[in-house]
Amino acid sequence: MIRTKYIKSGKWRTVESFWNAKGTAFFREPEGARIKVRYGVGFLGFDRQKKTLNGKDYKKLSVGIGSIAYARMQVKVSQSTNLTYDIYGGGTAVPPGPETSF
Repeated sequence: MIRTKYIKSGKWRTVESFWNAKGTAFFREPEGARIKVRYGVGFLGFDRQKKTLNGKDYKKLSVGIGSIAYARMQVKVSQSTNLTYDIYGGGTAVPPGPETSF
């Protein structure tokens, strides 16, 4: 699903949040924007998949089982701008029960 959001400059801004869910997003513009996945909350959190957009190539962020502790896709831009990206949901990270009965 293609989404466009207005991103204010300065701080890291969350564009998508995940809790016990998988997801993948593709970003390309604006050039110089930084993207990442942030797992956890507050000072206990940590960053993964840090990338910088070049305006030409697509950059992919993926969230998997780490979303059981909460995950966010975040963007930081130097000038306030619109950000367009393509996001795909991938179901639950950990199923609510076993796949087969026993």
